[in-house]
Amino acid sequence: MMERVNAIARHPVFAEHLARLEVLEQTRIFCRHDLSHLMDVARLMWIAALERQLPLNREVVYAAALLHDLGRVEQMGEGIPHHQASADLAARILPEAGFSANEIAQIQNAIACHRGDGGENMLGQLLYWADKKSRPCWVCAAKNKCNWPQEKKNWEITR
Repeated sequence: MMERVNAIARHPVFAEHLARLEVLEQTRIFCRHDLSHLMDVARLMWIAALERQLPLNREVVYAAALLHDLGRVEQMGEGIPHHQASADLAARILPEAGFSANEIAQIQNAIACHRGDGGENMLGQLLYWADKKSRPCWVCAAKNKCNWPQEKKNWEITR
């Protein structure tokens, strides 16, 4: 059962941000941050967690993935770094979806450090990894214009 994850997906703040992102990125030639991306990241994270036998809760993994890029709306509109804005949005959404204070702190920490290398947080490291591996850079039409460093681009099929 993924009741709490479905509560995130139905949350009005989540739905509003996802809809606004779709509009804001409508003409973007680079990778988009739509529901497909968020779900790809979640699934890669969960597969990797299972393969590595990591002690992570599936709903916590999916929550981090679903929320990690929502703050791009604030980044585009107000210049707030999206990892910070996403962590703030998580604090608004997760209590109403039934996550505990400890789980919220873990998810916020993972989201806040997913732009670096994931930090000390196992969930953050997994989020960082899956965020990069979810992108098929080798077939991207904009790969020659992309400003991602070569070492962050994904050049292979993962899982």
